[in-house]
Parts: sequence; C-alpha cells; structure tokens
Amino acid sequence: MRLLLSAACFAIIASGAAAPQMERLGRGVVAVRSGEKEVFVGWRLLASDAPGTAFDVYRITAGGQAVLLNTEPLTGATHWIDREANLSADNHYVVHTVVKGQETDENPFVFLGADSPVRQFLSVPLRIPEGGTTPDKVDFTYSANDASVGDLDGDGEYEIVLKWDPSNAKDNSQSGFTGNVILDAYKLDGTFLWRIDLGKNIRAGAHYTQFMVYDLDGDGRAEVVCKTAPGSMDGMGEYVGRNAARFAGTMPEFDVNADHRNSAGYVLTGYEFFTVFDGGSGAELATAYYDPPRNADITSANVNAWGDNYGNRVDRFLAAVAYLDGERPSVVLCRGYYTRAVLVAWNWRDGKLKKVWTFDSDDGTPGNSAYRGQGNHNISVADVDGDGRDEIIYGAAAIDDDGKALHATGRGHGDALHVSQMDPARAGQLVFQPHETPASYKFQGLDLRDARTGEAVCGVEGGGDIGRGVAMDIDPRYPGYEFWGAGPTGGLYNVQACDPDVEKGPRAREISAKPRQMNFGIWWDGDLLRELLDGTTISKWDWLTATAGPLLSPEGIASNNGTKATPALSADLFGDWREEVIWRTSDSSELRIYTTVIPTEHRMVTLMHDRQYRLAVAWQNVAYNQPPHPGFYLGEK
Repeated sequence: MRLLLSAACFAIIASGAAAPQMERLGRGVVAVRSGEKEVFVGWRLLASDAPGTAFDVYRITAGGQAVLLNTEPLTGATHWIDREANLSADNHYVVHTVVKGQETDENPFVFLGADSPVRQFLSVPLRIPEGGTTPDKVDFTYSANDASVGDLDGDGEYEIVLKWDPSNAKDNSQSGFTGNVILDAYKLDGTFLWRIDLGKNIRAGAHYTQFMVYDLDGDGRAEVVCKTAPGSMDGMGEYVGRNAARFAGTMPEFDVNADHRNSAGYVLTGYEFFTVFDGGSGAELATAYYDPPRNADITSANVNAWGDNYGNRVDRFLAAVAYLDGERPSVVLCRGYYTRAVLVAWNWRDGKLKKVWTFDSDDGTPGNSAYRGQGNHNISVADVDGDGRDEIIYGAAAIDDDGKALHATGRGHGDALHVSQMDPARAGQLVFQPHETPASYKFQGLDLRDARTGEAVCGVEGGGDIGRGVAMDIDPRYPGYEFWGAGPTGGLYNVQACDPDVEKGPRAREISAKPRQMNFGIWWDGDLLRELLDGTTISKWDWLTATAGPLLSPEGIASNNGTKATPALSADLFGDWREEVIWRTSDSSELRIYTTVIPTEHRMVTLMHDRQYRLAVAWQNVAYNQPPHPGFYLGEK
C-alpha cells in the first residue's frame, strides 16, 4: 500500500502555505446486489482521515438490530462483500469510522430494497424536456448529454447537473437553428432540483455551453457557471441579467424576448453574459458581460478577428476551474483556439464577481502572438511547475497561474489532451497530445512533452489529421503510461521507450500493437492499470495477446456526442477510489451510474480529493470530452 501525493501537495508542504480549499465529502457509501447471494458495499477514504483510520460495517435487516459484519475493524480496501444477507427482505447498511479502536462517527444509511435485482448501477430517473420546432420548421426532441457533479446542497454527497441537447444541435461549422440548451439538477436518488433554460440566444452544440460545477466560494455548496444571454432563465423561472443588484457592471437594457439568431441560425449580435447560479436552487446569483466579447461593438456581426466571417471560430468556447492562488478556486472562461485565443479568470467570493486577469494572444503583449492557433477542443489544469498554483494547459500551449505566457510549442491545434505524472522515474508531469495539421506539427503527430517547459520528450511521426489519442498505463511490463493514437501512427508506445532523433526530435519505440479503443480510461478492476472505456463498453487490455476483452457491456444504454462516443460522465463518484461511469438509457428516461463490484487489495484516498483529478472532472464536459487524470502517478511500477 502506497501513499500517493501530487506535486502540488509537496509544494504546499515544503512552503508551509495554507492548504487549498477541499470538498467536504461524506463517506459515499454504496450498496448494490452483485450476485444472487452477495451485496457489494463500498465507501470513501478521505484525505482528512487520520492515519490508521479503520471501518466497521453494519447491516440492519427488516428493521431489526444492527449486526456488525466484520470481526475486526477494516484497515484494508474500503469495501465489503456481504454474503450472508437475507436479500428477500429490506436491508440497510451503515459504515462507522474507527480511530484508535473507537468508533468516532456514524454515516448515513444506504438502503437496499427487498428482492433488489442483481445489477451494478444506480438509477436516476429523468424529466425529459418537451421538444419543439425551430423557425425553419424543423422539429426537435431532447436527449441527455454531458453531466457534471458537485455537492449542491452541502450534505457531503454529489448531485448531478445534466445538459439536455436538442436533436438539432450543431457543430459551429454547420448552419441551422437549434433548440434551447437546458440544464437540470438531480440528486442521486432521482429527486429533481431545478431546471435552467438558456433560451434561444444560446446555440446548442458541443462548443457553446461549457458549464462548470464547483464550490467557488468555499461555503460547502457548489455553484453552476455558464454562458448566458438575453432570454436565459434561471432555476427559479426568472430571466437572468435583469436584477441590478446581481449584475456586475453597468446594468444593460435588453429585451428578454429578442431573437438574435440570423438566417443561418448563428447568434452574432446581442449581449453575451455569463451567470453564476446557486447550486441548490438554480437561482441567479450574479451575471456579468461575457469577456471577451465578439467585438467591441456588440451590434456588429463582423467577427473576422476570430478567423472567419460567418460564426464558426468566434463561438469556440472552453472553460475550467483552477486554483490560481494555490488556495481557492477561480473560474477561467475562454474563447477561440484556431486563431485568436483569449482566457479570462474570475473569482466568485463573498457574493461578488471579480476579474483576476486576461490573457489575449492578440493584444500586442510581446510573445503572446505565439499562442495563436495553439488551442484544442479541450483544456486541462495542472500545477506544472510545482509551486502549488495551477496552470492552464491550452492545447499546445500553457498559461501561467498569473495569466502570463508560459510556453507554446507551435505544433498547433488538436482534438485530445492528457496531462498527468505519466513516468514514475521522471519528476513532474507530462502532456500527451495528438495534432491536426501537418504544416504545424511538422513530423510528430503524437507529441509527448514536459508540462513545465513544453520541451519535447518523445513523439511519433504522423500523417494528416490525428483525430484521437490516449495516454494511460495499460501494460505492466513497462514502467509508466502507454500512449497511442489514430491514423498512421503505428502501435502502442511507452513513455520511457524513446530514442533520440536529431532531425525530427526524440522518437518513441513501438512496444506492441495498439488497442482499437482510444477514447476514455477508467480504473475499474482490482489492479492499478487503467481499463479502456469506449462507447458503452469497459474492456481490459491483454498485453500478452494485444487484444482487449470486455469487462462490462450493458444493454439498453447509449453514449453521447456522436462518433466521440463518450459517457455522460466518468469519475470517482462514491464507493472506494475506483471510478464510476454514467450512461444514459437509450430513450434518455434515466441515467445509470455503474460502479465496480470487483474486489481490490488497494486502499487509496478518493480520487476526488486529488485536486488535479477533481478539476479534471469539472472540465470533462468541455467540447470534446477527455478522461480525468490525477496529479500523481497512478499505475503499476
């Protein structure tokens, strides 16, 4: 058993700085019927737990006396398999914390009803929004799309914020009207909390609504932040931006019924806002002008500064949460990446919005122009220099915690991005990125680089648009992560298997054939290798035969975002340190949260108490979704 800490943790310990704000999580106890005569019970180990913390597990059957299931306090993995329950009756499970031989608290009961089916998921019933018809006479319906989580009500457990996508959602390059974007909030038992309707002036598609769910002010309850516009309505049924007391800046006059869509369905005029919503009620807390705007003159539809004149590049948005001061979270709102790129950091504290800094590739600051065209369809956040403060990894570039340029590789835009400590023998983190344009990336379409300096570590020759790629540890024969990509990039590579190449840069050595899956990763079975999550299947890589075999492939569910085939969310939501995955049912009538029932020998603090991993869960819904990685090395040595 190993104690694993991120580089940020070491920096804080060494400097004596204040500990960063951390979510106050409960035990996250979950109980599912894993077999005809078995119940799998899992719970969290917290970063705040005292060394040596142990646990007792109790069962109450049919309202009777509590029965202690373990003979000695449990000091190993944080799960228990109950093989003696009367499953024809109602059962409640509760986990007690044991410190120095004494039970110190009692956590909420988890209920498993009589004759519960054998299944390893929790069901969250949904309220499907009513469809409609756009001005061009196209009917649309809704399906559940990306999700995020936060403790919206302060009870120590997560709630789900779900984005509903209309069936006519568009990529920015496609013309046409779309239905409204809708955000819902649900408790894990299916209790409906609120609905936010972003209105007709927010276009639907993967690149428009990047919603952040996080406790930004440290009050123990998460807020929800996203781009809004005239006509957006909060969870209380009120239009946003109309209350002067909540508006940060000069109060604008606008018509909530105005329709700013042009004949092609794009929204290129009218006010742009972003709003902080109360997580518990969905009520508007504060609204400000979205920064940066399309143009200095909001009445103008001239958006050429962003790379085209019809609205494709101007409305490419990204967002993230980062601990820019090392102690408390800020939200970073971004616009543009094919050409001009602008990032703006904001704080939501003490009931007020305050701008922290702006980075603009085109503002004339010496060196900033090198950051044009370096952004991705995704974003990452990590403390890459070990000073306890987070940087923004913006595709092939990085912005320092103070909003200043850190480095840009010049290799250009890409569709995937992975950041973590991938090599246990190397200090610091690595960035893995496939690239899209040979004229920018020159030789190496798969790029592995030092996260602090941007210096090339290893790469693979490409050919054309390398649309996908993954980095994670799947082969125990080699220390560190493996990585692979789409297209003519060969097979599977290891981060330590690199050879120098004076002309084309350091080159990776192929170690085997690669998996055909190159989407998400998930810690699912009992070891420290990561499994392959692709579409609606979780698979295990067999390094001896170079094939992947399915571990879980449920029926009746669906993935999201077309060929991207991503889950609604994948994260360590409850139970032990391993990850859950949320898929929607094929008809979007419910979300199903799948949890592993495979035993493990490893005891580990919940991944959600690693800052980098938790922030990755917050940005997972952004554009082309990417899997979360921790800030420390997690894999087989």
